[in-house]
Amino acid sequence: MEIIARINIDTPTGRKIVRDLARRKVVKLEIPMSENENEKSSLTHDEIWSRVEKKMNEHYGTNHKLNY
Repeated sequence: MEIIARINIDTPTGRKIVRDLARRKVVKLEIPMSENENEKSSLTHDEIWSRVEKKMNEHYGTNHKLNY
């Protein structure tokens, strides 16, 4: 017999429950990928580093170029 539970991991309590369950041998966790994660995985290496560069420059108010 199996029980399926949906746990909100946006909260500290939800994350704690998942960590506790993950340590149990009788528990098998299935974590679905959201649509956003599928989109992110289709980015190229250069696109990812370009986004990192943009965020870093916006955060620090700089205009550095990363060599990637």
